[in-house]
Amino acid sequence: MLLSQLPPLLSDWPALLSHSSCWQLEGETLQPASAPLSAAWLVLFGKGLGPAHLARVGTLLAAHGMEASLYPPTEVAGVPLMLLGTARFSQELVMQLKQEEWDIDLCHLPALPTLSEPGLLVMDMDSTAICIECIDEIARLAGVGEQVAAVTAAAMQGKLEFADSLRNRVALLAGAPVAILDEVAADMPWMPGLQLMVDTLKKAGWKVAIASGGFTRFAGELQRALGLDAIFANELAVEGERLTGQVSGRIVDAGVKAEVLQQLAQEFGVPASQTVAIGDGANDLKMMGVAGLGIAIHAKPLVRAEAAATLNHHDLEGVICLLGALACRDRRWSL
Repeated sequence: MLLSQLPPLLSDWPALLSHSSCWQLEGETLQPASAPLSAAWLVLFGKGLGPAHLARVGTLLAAHGMEASLYPPTEVAGVPLMLLGTARFSQELVMQLKQEEWDIDLCHLPALPTLSEPGLLVMDMDSTAICIECIDEIARLAGVGEQVAAVTAAAMQGKLEFADSLRNRVALLAGAPVAILDEVAADMPWMPGLQLMVDTLKKAGWKVAIASGGFTRFAGELQRALGLDAIFANELAVEGERLTGQVSGRIVDAGVKAEVLQQLAQEFGVPASQTVAIGDGANDLKMMGVAGLGIAIHAKPLVRAEAAATLNHHDLEGVICLLGALACRDRRWSL
């Protein structure tokens, strides 16, 4: 069947393709097959997802000499989604997918965690669980916003060593009133999809935690509101009613974040294949590297290039799309 003959709505495909239990993608056509492929995965999801996206992927797969099976599409968190199983994993295909412009999110992965089994998700906080960098907001209210924001941007892009950059930024906050923290916490915008993601994961028996280079004042707020299982963040030193310009205790940097994920996985008895790390900055890459799946959300170029999966067009509902994709594997086209 030509892909151009498929209806625009994915929900109409099963009725049209029900005469075969399995379909193989070959260029711009679908051919009946005896059994689906499942050595690696391609996940496509986004509003407007349709035949044109599948045809484009089919062309790329053919150019890389790869075979793929199309599983029955679905909708996850209100987002249309397709799952393709491939005969092998190709890092070259990953690189090409990331280099091209798409109006949907898509990922080629050697393995996928699943919501059908317990798991662990550890996320960064600033610009991941929430839409702001808390230290930048504190600095703005303290009158040193521009100086601190410039250092934050450089650190998140991997241009500065994180721990030193944090100490330098916090030093600029010396003498600021502690009440500023309450003001920032009271107006802390959550990343869209955060509540849905946490609720969905908890319902599926997952553990959810924060490992942040930000501060406990704000991570604690999220833990109370969402029922998070653990938080790891930095503590701002206080003297009287003023910030001292120092960080108390060990700084939560890239290495600590990776340790946190592994520590929690062991504590909760979660296999590495069922662990997920989410972040946006360079200091999240080590954590993503030790997770079963690392997801970059609205991330800096360096992080998008290195992360296994990227969310460029979706917020945290995209995490549910990725973790719900394997449910398509249990579906068949034939009615």
